[in-house]
Parts: sequence; structure tokens; C-alpha cells
Amino acid sequence: MLMKTRSFFRLKHAILIGLLALTLGGARVSAQSDPVLLEVDGEKIALSEFLRIYNKNNLRNEPTDRKALEEYLELYINFRLKVREAMELKMDTVSAFRNELNGYRDQLAEPYLTDKEVDERLVQEAWDRLQYDIRASHILIKVNADAAPEDTLRAWRRILGLREQIIKGKDFGDLAEEVSEDPSARDREASRMSPAIKGNRGDLGYFTAFDMVYPFESMAFSTPEGSVSRPVRTTYGYHLIKVTARRPAMGRVHVAHIFVRYPESGEDVEVAAAQAKINEAWMKIQQGTPFDSLVEVYSEDKGSAKKGGMLSWFGSNRMVPAFIEAIAGLREAGNVSAPVRTDYGWHIIKLLERQPVGPFAKEEPGLRKRIAKDSRSNLSRESFIETVKQQYGFRENLAARDAFYAVVTDSVFFARWKPEAAAHMQLPLFSIGDAQYTQADLAAFIHQRQRNRTPLPIREFVDEEYREMVAERCIDYKDARLEKEYPEFKALMQEYHDGILLFELTDQKVWGKAVKDTLGLEAYFNAHRQDYLWGERLDASVLRCTGAKAGAQARKLAEKAVKKGQGPESITGRLNKKGVEVVKADRRKYSRGDDARIDALPWTPGLGPSAVNGEEHSFVMVHALLQPMPKELPECRGLVTADYQTYLEKEWIRELRQRYPVKVNASALDQAGR
Repeated sequence: MLMKTRSFFRLKHAILIGLLALTLGGARVSAQSDPVLLEVDGEKIALSEFLRIYNKNNLRNEPTDRKALEEYLELYINFRLKVREAMELKMDTVSAFRNELNGYRDQLAEPYLTDKEVDERLVQEAWDRLQYDIRASHILIKVNADAAPEDTLRAWRRILGLREQIIKGKDFGDLAEEVSEDPSARDREASRMSPAIKGNRGDLGYFTAFDMVYPFESMAFSTPEGSVSRPVRTTYGYHLIKVTARRPAMGRVHVAHIFVRYPESGEDVEVAAAQAKINEAWMKIQQGTPFDSLVEVYSEDKGSAKKGGMLSWFGSNRMVPAFIEAIAGLREAGNVSAPVRTDYGWHIIKLLERQPVGPFAKEEPGLRKRIAKDSRSNLSRESFIETVKQQYGFRENLAARDAFYAVVTDSVFFARWKPEAAAHMQLPLFSIGDAQYTQADLAAFIHQRQRNRTPLPIREFVDEEYREMVAERCIDYKDARLEKEYPEFKALMQEYHDGILLFELTDQKVWGKAVKDTLGLEAYFNAHRQDYLWGERLDASVLRCTGAKAGAQARKLAEKAVKKGQGPESITGRLNKKGVEVVKADRRKYSRGDDARIDALPWTPGLGPSAVNGEEHSFVMVHALLQPMPKELPECRGLVTADYQTYLEKEWIRELRQRYPVKVNASALDQAGR
């Protein structure tokens, strides 16, 4: 809470979630004996509040004694003074501050506005399902999600009739090919835009959790292998599902393949030629010919052939069943399958890498994100709304809703409906706790949300909008009461409120000012020059030569140069001729600890021992021992800036303590330190 770093307040999602997970330390006082510990300009702060913050920041769980409490109390007083100043400056009314705080609140409120038990069940359910791949076929009878009751009933009766035929012995694939309204079930003729496509007879291949819409997925996973499901409705319509296989999950795989296209003509000669070609490649693999070289010669997949046959990573739902089943037989990276035929042609598959589903602890964070974006998250929302209704005594007047049918026209489906049509309607619709909503509120809700959409019966439309309005208002009602009902949420929001103010004001008064106030920084440096001294330093050059001969020549010249007080340029000027750099010299001023090789030398003028590293021969040429001397500002700007920030903060705190009176209840502090 008293941290000065920008990251504490700028890191968004990860920090917010982490803060929620922190255990707030319990105050060592009872509710009945919670005296005022501190007053800052009249603002009273209870002992329990101070101890809550103290315990939360005592991450090392160090013993709580009087001295530790006093030290932390000083920091806490400084913090409260800064916040008091920010409030005096009305920084909490600035729109940027309000937007940032509201952004944090939205994220912090999320866990409070869902059904945690449902959330946990969905996460566990998803992980359990990811352990398996299911192969299933389906028959679809289309019906829109917002279809009229008579259309829905007609589709329902039809799907029940189809299931009855299957139970009596009708082949599922035959029936799918005949009546399913999923176009992929039947053969499609070639056109100018696409080749002929063979129908799948309802076979959807393999899939796992998240690959299908949630109702379909749930029905498939709850249907025994070899069985046909009850009708299940999705946004597409009604489905019958036949589960044909259930196997341990493949996970995600990275493979390469050799592909020989199946002739479109289907003539026996061409079919035989394609099979002979793939068999020839397979024989050479068995004889030890490298897979990559065979890809270049045999594969007709031009895109992957350029990359050694490699395909992008994929899961079980991205390839046809025969391809997936062949991969399932490859146990280790490097294994190669025998030729596999699919509807597209022949393949020889090499497993490059496999990523199995990880343990629950590893997969859990990703599963939560996927669920939040998936339709199954509605289960948690719906359950939460029902809980809110029960908790706050939800009541509704459906007669008032039904009366609303008369004022809504088809213009609402073209975003042209006017709420004035319901101006005379003011009856209460529903209430949540002490909040009541009327027909006028429903009119405003519909007006705000109307858009161009497929028309449907007015009654159904109004019922749909009413349900959504009830759901949103239930969530809003609970959201508005979080601070009142959850003390830990209120406390956390207060910390963010104060923390954002603290950062912004401290940035103005200290951090940003120290960087921007160049005149003030220079004045501070000039007044404290003796605090920024170089210790003893060694003026030395490291010479690096190519080859033993050049190393010997350079060393001989360096001995003379040291005696004459000359620098390394006298050596490089002699040996580097005609643009050929035989010797390199790096002259620097070294402090102790900068370089182990320099530290090991006697710090007197002369030459250090030679070192050999391959063709490089090097040695150190010591010029002089430099005595301590003041640094110039560019040489220590970072350190001076940090010290200047400390100075500015101390001066600021001194000013704040003069402006705002502070009172400490010593006896209350004694109570905490016992």
C-alpha cells in the first residue's frame, strides 16, 4: 500500500486477481475494543484499520512489537497525509482518476457477480472432458433460436420421429444423408468455385471440449458409445447425436506428412498409380531413406512440401478421422505411420511433437478464460441471478409485462420504435430489494437496445427483452451493494482509491519533478558534491593482439611506453598500418570491483601478465593510480536523481505535517503491541 513503484498501480489484471487472493491479516483487537489510533486533520482511523494494513504488508510475518508498529505508523501517517492532500486538491474528481478506479472496480467485482460453485464445476467439467476425444455423427433439423412456438413444436416432433426410426433399425448414416439439414451430410457437386465434395453422412469426426457449442458437447459426452442421444437443441436447431467412438485425448500434435492425391476421376489405372506411388515412398522409409528427402520427391501437398511436410499444430477436430486415428498409433516423436487413406488421398504421417492435456493446476487458468468467452458461462450467470432474486425478495407483475405487448410494433426490428408509444404506461413491473422498475423503464431498455434483426412475434420479443432487463438489473443491484455487504471488497477499493491518488500526487511532487526539474537537480548536486566521490581508480588499457608475434611486439613497445609515460596510442600507431588492425586498445578508468583481471593487478604503473585465448593475446597496461575525486553530474545522474527524490519527499512530508495536524493515541498503540 505504501509502495512507491509505478508497477503496483499500473499492472492491471494479474495484480488485481493477485490482490483478491491475498489473505487480509486479522487485527489483534476485538470489535468491542477498537479505539481510534490516529487522527489526520480530523479524519479518525481506528486501530483495527491500521492493523489490517500492517498485517497485510507484513509478508515475512515478522514479530509485531512496539518498535515495529511505531516505524510502520510513521510510514502510514505519511501515506495518510499525502492522500489528505490529494483530496484537498480534489484529484479524486478528475475524470481520468474516476475512469481508472472504475476500471479496477469492474475487475475486482467480477468474482462477486458469478456463482462460484457453478464456475468451479464448469472448470472441472471442462478439464475432465479434455481427457477424451469423441467421434460422433448427427442429424440436424434447423429451427431458429427465436422461432415461433409452432415452428419449434414442428421441428421437435420431426426430430422425435427420426429418432423413432433409428430405434426401429434405420441406419443413422442413411437417415442423415436423406434428411439432415446439415449440408455436409450429402455429396455436393463440383462448381466453378469448388470441387465436388463427398458427403460425410452426418459424421463430424473427432472433437473434445470447446470444439462444439456447449449443449451439443454436453449431450455428446453424456451419451454412451454406440448409442443415440435424446434430441438436444442448440442455436442451430434440434440434433440427434450418435457417439461412435470415445478414446483418450490426442492433445495437440505437430506432424509432417507425405501426401499423394486421390485421383478425382476415380479411374482404376490412376487409383492404382497413386497407391503404387505412396507404397514406393513407404518402402523407402522402411529401407532408411530420410523422411524429408522423400517429401521433396513424392508429396503433392505443395504448401507443406516446402517445409519438409510439416503441418501447423492442430487438435483432434481439425483433421478427418482416419488421419487422427493414424496419429493415435504413433507413440513417440519420430514415429512414422504406414500409408493412410482419407477422402483426399494417401498420407504417410510422421509425429514431430505432441502436447498432451496438462495437469489440472496448469490448465485451470486457461480453462477459466475459455469458459468466460464460451456460452457455458451463461450457466453461472443464470444461477447467480436466481440467487440474487431469492436473496433480495424479487417480485414481478407479469400482467404489466403482458400489457406491454400492445405498444411494441414491428418497427423495433428495424431500430425505429419510439418509447413515446408507452408514455402512458407507468405500472410497476418488478422489484429487487428496495429498487422498483416500471413499464417506462422497460420502454427505455428496449429503445436503447433495439437494432436491425430478424422479426419474430412481438410477445416473444418483449418476453426476451424483459428477461434480459431483469437479469441486468439483478446484477446491477448486487454490484451496487458490494461495498456494503463485503468489508474486504470495500477495504480493497479504498486501497485502490488511495493508492491511485498517492501515485499521481507523488509523481507530481517527487518522481516526475526530480526528472524534469533540471535546475533543482543541479542545485542539489552542487550543494552535495562531497557525497558523490570516486574512490581510488586505476587508469589502465587492455591491449588485445591477433597472434603471438603481434602480442610480443605490442608488449615490447608497451614496456617502453610505460617508462616514457606514453599511452596505448603509441603502440597502435606503430603496429596498425595500411588499415589492418593488429592490436586493439581499450583505455578506461577502473574502480575496484569493475573487472576481476584489473583487481588482481598491483595498482602501480607497469604491465600485467599476458593471457592467451586462441589467437588472441592480451595484457593490461597500467598508466596511473587516480586518487579520490568528486564526480561530475553526468557520471552519477541516476544516483543524484534518486537522492533528490528522497530530499523532495522529506521536504514535502515536512510541509504536510505543518499543514495538517496529526494526533496519535499512544495507549491504543500500546494495546496493539502487547
